[in-house]
Amino acid sequence: MTTQDSISAAVDRLAQAQETRVPCAAVRDLIGTDDLPAAYAVQQGLVQRRLVDGVTVVGRKIGATSEAVQRQLGVDQPDFGYLLSDMDVSDQHPISMRTLVQPRVEAEVAFVLGSDIDPATEDEITLQLVREAVDVALPALEIVDSRIADWDIGFTDTVADNASSGLYVVGREGRKLDQLEPRDVTMSLTINGAERSTGTGAACLGDPLEALRWLAVQARRFGDPLRAGHLILSGALGPFVPFAAGDRVEASISGFEALSVEFEEGSEARR
Repeated sequence: MTTQDSISAAVDRLAQAQETRVPCAAVRDLIGTDDLPAAYAVQQGLVQRRLVDGVTVVGRKIGATSEAVQRQLGVDQPDFGYLLSDMDVSDQHPISMRTLVQPRVEAEVAFVLGSDIDPATEDEITLQLVREAVDVALPALEIVDSRIADWDIGFTDTVADNASSGLYVVGREGRKLDQLEPRDVTMSLTINGAERSTGTGAACLGDPLEALRWLAVQARRFGDPLRAGHLILSGALGPFVPFAAGDRVEASISGFEALSVEFEEGSEARR
């Protein structure tokens, strides 16, 4: 079993990397490669530090849902992390990279929940139940990031690092699920006009709603069920790609308006 001292040391290491924007060594030397409870305990420690600073939890993100991203990360299963209020840069033009360390970008379908997903038993968390809990679906760009040097991560490393989260952007125009079937969408992501990533809804655990169902089960097991109003980033539809300050990124997901953003290195973003 991983000791509390090792968990605290992992929290300190990742927090310092975030604060300084200097990548750190992987934390698997502290928590091992298979101790998922310890990895999620580190994640919780990082989130709790952020909450003390005044940010709030606004939802969750699901990571490593597509085979393409699993190959990129060297993992074989999905994970989840928390979305915090200061990660939302949907209204920043351009988006400042001042908090990022080694960012990549991916396109996905997001869901806003209209009701809690917290039934009496886990077996009741069905695909139909999560579908009924969704208010609207939105196009999203997730700016994933790693505080660990050179993205040299194992599964416990990415879990501990809040599922390699960074920032996110969601579109303004949502779609009800009677207007759109998430598993049938197609995606193209371009950087400065050049196509860099493609994929489909079916690449996300077979269906972004299946990813949401998986998350709802995990959240309930961890004692923190999904709640009405939460935003859920359901996972990448294709490979993530690197970008740099000055780049323009556009995601075209069928059924939604295209989502375009620009990035800058500056210390403050213009709003």
